[in-house]
Amino acid sequence: MAQTKYVITISRQFASMGRSIAQELARQLGVEFYDRDIVEAAASRMGLPVSTISDNEESAGNLYYKRIYPLGTGLKSMQDEIFMVQRNIIRDLAARDSCIIVGRCADAVLSDYDNLLNVHIFAPYEDRFRNCVERLEMDEKTARRMIDKVDRSREAYHKEYGGGDAYVNCHFMVNSSVFGIEGSATLLAGIARQKFHL
Repeated sequence: MAQTKYVITISRQFASMGRSIAQELARQLGVEFYDRDIVEAAASRMGLPVSTISDNEESAGNLYYKRIYPLGTGLKSMQDEIFMVQRNIIRDLAARDSCIIVGRCADAVLSDYDNLLNVHIFAPYEDRFRNCVERLEMDEKTARRMIDKVDRSREAYHKEYGGGDAYVNCHFMVNSSVFGIEGSATLLAGIARQKFHL
């Protein structure tokens, strides 16, 4: 019997180790994992540097840019175009085979997909701060600034293109500080196996 095709989407707070959990989950389930690959594919399709795609993602939903480009021209127009290209890439990946997709409003993009599990990874602020300093080797000032900046950017991006907060479409939330990277992945692998009858 052919195995069920499914997609797991992972939204995450900055430094909650969501990307590492997604990678470990992909390893445990034996499926592909996509994150920066989507940015690189979008850059290739649009003939733009990867940095341009990343910069536009980070400023999505920013009121400053909306004031500059109220008629949908300039940067906002490019953000919309980038989102649509990434949306098409995500849907192509989901149609191809079982996979795990991190970020980029994949939960909303695939809301009509039959076999979908949307997960949100979070952790208390101080645990995320510790991850920044100890795992990502940031100084304390940079760590606090990055947590604030990236969290706000991700929230704005999801509100702009995902229809609400990052957990609006969420089926399951995991506090990574409780279970750790491997434990969180193992927990999610068990949920996936039950949900998708693997």
